[in-house]
Amino acid sequence: MTGPSKGKRPTLKDVAAHVGVHYSTVSRALDPATAHRITDEVRARVLAAVAELNYRHNAAAATLRTKSSKTIGIVVPDITNSLFGPIIKGIDSVSSQHGYVALIGNTDNSPDKEGQLISTFLARGIEGLIVASALREDDVVSAVAHDGTPIVTVNSHVDDDSVPSVSYNVRPSIGALVKHLADLGHRRIAFISGPSSWSTAEERLAAYRYWIGRVKAVASDDLIVFSREYREEEGARCTEELLKSGVSFTALMCASDVLAFGALKTLEQHGLQCPADISVTGFNDVPMAERWSPPLTTIRVDPFQAGKAAAEILFADMKVTPEERLPKHVLLPASMVVRGSTAAPSPLRRAKEM
Repeated sequence: MTGPSKGKRPTLKDVAAHVGVHYSTVSRALDPATAHRITDEVRARVLAAVAELNYRHNAAAATLRTKSSKTIGIVVPDITNSLFGPIIKGIDSVSSQHGYVALIGNTDNSPDKEGQLISTFLARGIEGLIVASALREDDVVSAVAHDGTPIVTVNSHVDDDSVPSVSYNVRPSIGALVKHLADLGHRRIAFISGPSSWSTAEERLAAYRYWIGRVKAVASDDLIVFSREYREEEGARCTEELLKSGVSFTALMCASDVLAFGALKTLEQHGLQCPADISVTGFNDVPMAERWSPPLTTIRVDPFQAGKAAAEILFADMKVTPEERLPKHVLLPASMVVRGSTAAPSPLRRAKEM
């Protein structure tokens, strides 16, 4: 067996010479997509040689040789939001099986930054994109899809049905939440919506409007406020707007948990207790929801499964030509979780409603 010259970085051919096989055999043994074609005995010898020679894969050279970068791009709107960590992990659970790594970009909810990130990713030779920051009307995402690069949106979708998507079936779960509040005796149920440019906001608001008219509750646009982003600060601002408007409400539904956290802080600043004075609900069931005071009643979704489903669609599309792709739209289930932030309205506040 031979090895590389002193001071020289070991190559694939050095590993092959060390094992006594062709370098293509080493290449297949180290590729998760083709490793099953190599016997366990040969693969073990290859891995032992890699460790002994301290071989490191040269991704740039492999890209030139195979015309495959083995990378995908992931774009999220707010990497500090705990919703997106499990989505990324779900994507990785699939991409790593295919021997791919991901470049992750954060847009800070800026469409311009999203466009710049996607252009940068494409210039770096990524082979597919998963976008969690897409707006309902997203020209950049649509253009990528129409140009032939495999792309999937996750946690939301665009109005362009040719772009595959993974999102949640929210109407039944929001219906359960509205009914839960109505059964507790709430008649004036306010709603903090997400930004109207997001499909998530549109769907959750539409579900609220649909169900509020099917229970003994007041349906009024005065009870609806729109946030600019899914952030605590916006939940606080929207709650302040509701309180200053003078509109009466005993329950407050929020289109996301982080909006609900901001709402709870503002209510406390105004001397209002949850749920004694105002019941509050969220959406997503992020880890902090259970640990908040009071623990948040919310809608539970599974972001890990959403990321995994998006990656499965992406890698299936990467194996076929653009003409062979059929846009797939997956709706994952969502369910209500009742905790301490909801209760029957106090007799005094109920009397004020009448």
